[in-house]
Formats: sequence, C-alpha cells, structure tokens
Amino acid sequence: MTLRPLSSRFSNFSFISLSLSLCLLGATRLAGADNSGGVRVTDQNADWLVNPAGYVSKVHLDAAHKELILENGLAKRVLRLQPNAATVAIDNLTNGQSLLRAVGPEARISINGTVYAIGGLFGQPIANYLRQEWIDQLKDDPMAYHYTEWHEEPITARFPWKKHPEWLSKDLAWPPPGRHLVMRYAAPQSRADLPSVEVHYEIYDGLPLFCKWIVVKNTTGKPVNVDSFVSEEIRLTEPESNVEAVPDRERPDIWVESDYAFGAMDAPHAAAKAVSLESDPDYPTQVNYDRKTPCLLKCKPPIGPNITVQAGQSFESFRAFELLLDATERERRGLAQRRMYRTIAPWTAENPLMFHLRNADPASLHNAIDQAHKSGFEMIIMSFGSGFNFENRDPNYIQKYKDLADQAKSKGIALGGYSLLASRGAATAADNTQGQPAMYGTMPCLGAAWGIDYLKQIKRFLSEANLTVLEHDGSYPGDRCTSTEHPGHKGLEDSQWVMWRAITDLYKWCRGNGVYLNIPDWYFLNGGNKCGMGYRESNWSLPRAEQEIIERQNIFDGTWTKTGSMGWMMVPLSEYQGGGEAATIEPLHAHLDHYEARLANLIGAGVQACYRGPRLFDTDGTLKVVSHWTAFYKKHRQVLDGDMIHLRRANGRDWDGWLHVNPAGEEKGLAFLYNPLAEQITRTVKIPLHYTGLSGQCLVSIDGGKSERVALSGDNTAAIKVTIPARGRVYLIFR
Repeated sequence: MTLRPLSSRFSNFSFISLSLSLCLLGATRLAGADNSGGVRVTDQNADWLVNPAGYVSKVHLDAAHKELILENGLAKRVLRLQPNAATVAIDNLTNGQSLLRAVGPEARISINGTVYAIGGLFGQPIANYLRQEWIDQLKDDPMAYHYTEWHEEPITARFPWKKHPEWLSKDLAWPPPGRHLVMRYAAPQSRADLPSVEVHYEIYDGLPLFCKWIVVKNTTGKPVNVDSFVSEEIRLTEPESNVEAVPDRERPDIWVESDYAFGAMDAPHAAAKAVSLESDPDYPTQVNYDRKTPCLLKCKPPIGPNITVQAGQSFESFRAFELLLDATERERRGLAQRRMYRTIAPWTAENPLMFHLRNADPASLHNAIDQAHKSGFEMIIMSFGSGFNFENRDPNYIQKYKDLADQAKSKGIALGGYSLLASRGAATAADNTQGQPAMYGTMPCLGAAWGIDYLKQIKRFLSEANLTVLEHDGSYPGDRCTSTEHPGHKGLEDSQWVMWRAITDLYKWCRGNGVYLNIPDWYFLNGGNKCGMGYRESNWSLPRAEQEIIERQNIFDGTWTKTGSMGWMMVPLSEYQGGGEAATIEPLHAHLDHYEARLANLIGAGVQACYRGPRLFDTDGTLKVVSHWTAFYKKHRQVLDGDMIHLRRANGRDWDGWLHVNPAGEEKGLAFLYNPLAEQITRTVKIPLHYTGLSGQCLVSIDGGKSERVALSGDNTAAIKVTIPARGRVYLIFR
C-alpha cells in the first residue's frame, strides 16, 4: 500500500510544523520512496522504531580510502583523514539518502581575536554534490588546525542521574550505549601560542543519531581567550530549490538540537537558540537567484562565549545532537524525536502523579501526605502562593520541612516546592542596554553576587530539608548582562554563557541527587524532567465542559515532539485565575463526573497534571474515583508511558483519541477514545497498529472485557466497532 507523504515546513531552522493528518496509518519510508513520491510500508522487524535491536554502533578505519567511519546500520558519517580531516558523507542508511552536498571544516574557533578552521578540505569544483573521484583532489588549508590522530573512548554520562525506578515504566540505560570517537587537531604551523583542539563524536545504538562537540585544551602555558566557536558546520543537501524567496520551505531530513537551549517550552524555539540554517556564500551554482538558499547548518552560541581558559585548563562547548529522519510524515518524524529524548535524556520518562498543594502550613501538609498516600499520588509540590519559601535561611524553618519531607518519604511520597527566578525584583537584575530587554521583564543576573548566592541557597535548602522536587519558575531564559562589575562574568559577551552554565550546573546537581525538576523551559538535555505541555493558564478559568475539550487538544498538539511524560497540564481543583464556581471542581463530590473526566483525559494520555487545590478528595466516593484512575495508571503504566500515535484531534463534534504503543511489552497497544457529545455514539474506528509490532491478527479487549481476535489489514490496521457513552470514553487494549 502506498500513501501520499505528508509534507511539513520550517522557517529559520526552527522546524515549525504545519497541522497535518488526523490519523497515522503506520507507514514508513525504510525502503525508500516509490515513484510517486509516496511512503512505502515495510517489514516491521526492520523498522528501528518498532525493533531497534541489531542496530549496533561501530567505528572502523577504511585504510584504503583513508577514511574513518561511524555507523550503526541506520546512519553513517564518513571522515576523510588526508590531507586533513573532513566529513565527506552523512548518509541515512534506511532510505539511502545523502545529506551532505559539499565539504568544509569540522568546526571553527576564534582564539584571541583570530578565527581558525578546525580541519576541513577545500577545492571542490561545485557545491551541489560531492563526487567520490573529487575527494582525492581536495586540498588542505595551511592556516587551519590540522588533524593528528584519533582514538576511541567509552561514552560517559554527561552528568549523574539518580533514578526513581518507581516513576519509570521501564529501565533506561544511562549513559546510552554506542561509540565515542575523539579526533585531535594541532594548531596551524606549529604555533606554540595556540591551544590544541579535540573534536568529539558519538553515535548511539538503535537510532540514527550523532552527537558532536569540541574541547579546547590550553597547553600554551599562558591564558587564552575563546571568543566564539562553531562546533558543527554541515553543507546540507537542500530539500527544495526555489528561484525566488519563499515564506516557507520544506524541512530538511535532519533534526538538530543542542543542550544550549532556553527561553522556550517547545523544541523548535529551543533548538533555534544555537542551531541555524544559513545561506552558503560558497555555493554560487544554487538555483536561488539571490544565492540565499538556507542550506548551511551551523551550531554556535548567539553571543560569546568569550571565556578565558587558564594554562593547563580546558574549555568544552555545548553538545549538538543530529537526528537523521527517514520520512516526510509528521508522526514518524515525531516518533524519532521522542526516541531521541528517551535516549539522551532518559530522566524525562519519570512520570509521577503530582499534587500541587495550595497551602504549605504543617497541618495542610499532614493532610495532603495522608490523602496522596490513600489515593495513589506519588508527589506533592508546595505550589506558588502556598507560603513556602526556598530562600528562608532560618534553621528551624528548614528543619520543619525536613520533618515533613521525612514523613512523606515514609509513605512513598516525594515532597518539594516552588521558587520563582525570572520576572521578579531581585538585588541585582541583569542589565542589558544593547536593545534586548529581559524576556520576562526582569531577570536577576546569575553572575552577580545575588544570583550566585541564590543558586547556592536552593541547593542548601534541598539538601538540608531532604526535599526531592524543585519547581523552578521563570528559569534562566537566555538574558544577557552588560555589567562589568559582577564577580561571575566579565561583561556582555560572556554573560549568556556564564548564566547558562550556572543554571545548568544547578539542574545537573539536582539530577544527580534525585531532585525532580518541573521547569517551564526547555532544559531537558540538562536534567529537566517536565515543562508545560502547551497550555494557556487562563483557559482553566473557562467553564468545566470547555476545559475538557481544550485539555485533550493541548495534549494532542503537545505530544508530536514531546513524550507524554515530558509535559504537564493543569487541573484547577479550586479556583485558579478566576471563573468562579463554573470553572472549578470544588466541592469535589459535587462535580465528580467532571473530576473523573479530567482524570480519564490525563491518565488515558499518560500525561500528568498539576492537580492544584487544598485536597485530592472530600468523600469516600471521591476517593474511590481518584484511586480507580491512579490504580489504572499504575497497572498499565508501561504502555501508557509508551509512544503516542495521534488518531483524531478533539473538536467537540465527534470522537477523538489516541493510541499508546509498546511493542516490547505484553500490552502492545492501548487506545483511548472520547465522546464529547450529549448522546451515545457508535463508530467503526481504524486503529493503526504498525508501531505496536502486531501484524496479521491480534487480541483486543474493550474496557477490560473479554478479548476478541481481530484480523488486521495489510498495513496492520484494525477496524474496531465501538460504542462510546455520552460525554464518556472507552479504552481498547491490544495484545
């Protein structure tokens, strides 16, 4: 069966997707596109998104061709070693696509005011494509850093991760398995006043993903300044050619993201901070009349870092992750990205049930701990406005919360609290007079004495009170500071790098000490567990019935590139930002149908919410409903925390729903279908089961009933007739 590919577009390498289909039919392009440009369905056992086993990474030297090769059966990067080192191929092995059209340097770095290329080969006749026979004729640049040797090292964890196995549906490896290549470069013309440079590459088992970064080692005997750097520079094959300028362009078949990310709650905006797609000045034979086709990929900080490296010390860049995409279809591209996060940030799979307590006094906390324990919740966060204060240094205050944290821990409950950083008045605000005001109006400079002390105090309170949750609002969003008087940075050019390092050092410390991180910002690759799924807070002041539909829309939209465990939602048990009685659930027993609907929405999606209020239940009947759904989540946690396949977006006019897949589990699929209408409906729904690993036939049960055998179509789709009650839902389990 052949399906028409679903095209999507990007702008300024942000990779912003357009709205696409309502239903995925399980297609892949593992065997390449057919003559119509379609997507071909292939054997599930060969699909790395179903069965990644067998795709093992390796590094090997092809001495005859003077080439070093990193590959894993899905992706391949080839580095020519003579007369200098340069990438001469980046290939997607699942579809045979070549992503590289021209050679260039492996990186660039500015040292003490002068820019140097790191490696690289030159002299390619045209930049549209790279012929094999041209490679032997390429020349070295004598002014560039020169490759000297390579070796392998083990992949090491970027920072420690203290796991919470009770919040994980399955154990995930850290660090991820794969191979780590290190290539060393000497300064041009044996200049003793320049440091040496290492370029590091990693490739990971089971997915087409590379990682790259550079390390500057100061062996000169005196300080050197790293003014700026470009850690990756790829002359990409353009996905389309336009003579004139166009407002939108096709997305290239690669997703690139770095851990230098901030000021965003979604992947495209986070990636754009340090990843850009620019026009290539060395590409005169391109189709675009103005020669401005965006096809030169660069990974670089927007400013600085302007870091002085002392003699004997080293400077390490951020890390760029390069995911090769094998399809134009939106779901498959999202599945690849979600697999990437589980691999390079596996703590994002921790997914505890969270109660946001509105009052932080001991009596309220004692009651909250008891209610969380009885109803199956796993975490209590003393919410904003609760009265809890991380910045209180009184030993008696800290001891009070340690006693409460110990009580919570004895009942299997994690306890923590909220702290606001940006958008607040502080002793020393970041002062940028270069025309870029703070993102949230005000941002304390983390290189000022106040900022340095604030971060130390957060660590101190967490440690001494034994708290294991930090909800850090207004996290560092990338602001800059022009001050030359702060002890932590020199001025404007190094301020962004210094503040990024300061906040990520805190988050990495939290990750290594088992402190769960709710951060409304894209700090996943530096230890963050969750950010917003994608919601507008004022929507939770709408009437309850409207909240139900919007909630499912937000989840549907927010999980194309985030896993369900990476985003939080909001359930206003008590009034949140207005709306009165019509918007809130309290008293809980009086609106139990709605409370259950919210639980079914969220748990049915594998998504946790900030259940915010003074209590989780008010009667035995309410407790029974809440406990039913928390028990349901824990029973089916492995499949509910699996990847989501988007079936149909909520619109209030007919059914909507999604499918969770877990091909390695006993429950290989779990679909939730919702009915927003006031009357019961019966529909035959096509459920795509390609990513469950099921084929031919399967067993299906509805709402926990008797399993029935169902035949699957050639593309592994099951047609299921279901009756969904008015304003209700059904779930289907596939085995």
